Amino acid sequence: MIKHMEHAVDEACSNVIKHAYAGDPNQEIGVTLRISPEAFEVIIEDSGLKADVASVKGRRLDDIRPGGLGVHLIKRACDIVEFDEKKKKGNRLRLVKYLKEKHGNRNKEP
Repeated sequence: MIKHMEHAVDEACSNVIKHAYAGDPNQEIGVTLRISPEAFEVIIEDSGLKADVASVKGRRLDDIRPGGLGVHLIKRACDIVEFDEKKKKGNRLRLVKYLKEKHGNRNKEP
């Protein structure tokens, strides 16, 4: 479970570099971890270009080619994936993985 979250965080940070920072790996990315008995939570923040949240979606899974599956990977690894659209500059992404199975987890794909 933690390994899947590690991959999700890695993918999200790669997306920050690629999209918010236009490929510049020398910009800052803030990562905050919170662990409780119920959940593992990661907040990823940047001060780059604002994400168009409506357009953040994975490509079709039957479109076989390298890359482009990060959104699917993140959603499969996490129970909650949400952007804080109130952040004025940059982006804030919240990823949550419940440590015990909960009914109705929001981002589970069939």
